[in-house]
Amino acid sequence: MQQESTASAHGQGTANQPGRERVGLALFGRAGVPHLLERLRQAEQAGVRQFWMTQLPTSPDTLTLFAAALVQTERIRLGTAIVPTYPRHPLVMAQQAYTLEELGPGRLRLGVGTSHRHSIEGVYGFSMVEPLEQLREYVSILRAALWDGAVDVQGRFYTAHATFPQPVRVPILVSALRSRAFRLAGELADGAISWMCPHSYLLEKARPALVEGATSRGRPVPPLLAHVPVVLGRDWGAVLEVARKHLGFYGRAPFYRNMFADAGYPLGADGLLPEELVRNLVVWGDEATVAARLRELLAQGLDELVVTLVPVADEGRELERLMELLGTL
Repeated sequence: MQQESTASAHGQGTANQPGRERVGLALFGRAGVPHLLERLRQAEQAGVRQFWMTQLPTSPDTLTLFAAALVQTERIRLGTAIVPTYPRHPLVMAQQAYTLEELGPGRLRLGVGTSHRHSIEGVYGFSMVEPLEQLREYVSILRAALWDGAVDVQGRFYTAHATFPQPVRVPILVSALRSRAFRLAGELADGAISWMCPHSYLLEKARPALVEGATSRGRPVPPLLAHVPVVLGRDWGAVLEVARKHLGFYGRAPFYRNMFADAGYPLGADGLLPEELVRNLVVWGDEATVAARLRELLAQGLDELVVTLVPVADEGRELERLMELLGTL
């Protein structure tokens, strides 16, 4: 299997790139497809360099939407953050990636992950047994299919025997919440995508685990992508209220509760996000304050940022303001 990756896949030289090249806008797929495509076109026009989408169980299919987006845009890079692994065989995921790479060469980054137990077991009916080992096997097969163009595996979780016309080096990133997952990303992937992790936790625990994993395999350290919720508001009381409203789910999700505890923020039975945790998760203020804080996070050692809007009042207008901010970093 191909072990070395391109500099762009591994984010080498990221620190020397302009801020806006290292910051992307993320949207969930709850809105209709025409609306999402229009937002994607608006983001490109505003100068946003990266656009990320998360695949929810009943939202429009992200990779199908990206196929339409690639023929309607010219340069914006597209990333999945993330597509769950369990519902799609790795060869099916590879087929989709091959298709997108032909439509927009070099514009796709494929983020995959195990997702949450309530979705995988509750919605799809799959059994989440040793999810990190499942992810390890999945990424190994996906890497071989894409980067080598051939795979011949009879594994513990998957069988995969296929040969593709030619290899394509689509970067494969994995979602990570805790140290073992960040180490796995360092061992196998072209990046680690965090979600709802406090900034201090990423710098003090996640990055060392990522480095440890890469070092153990003699690989370059892949980039660490940090999810950053942004509130365009200067009233801390209002910011705290909307943050708890829109992000409160994570305080009740077991995977995230465990990560918050690792980060030094154990939650009570009600799952309410403590004020200090919200301060370490959310970037808030007017445009100038938010821009300065995003640059500060990049300077502290986070390789890239995946920014999502937490709306206060007028979501449409606030999203446009955020696009303008990201396009001029």
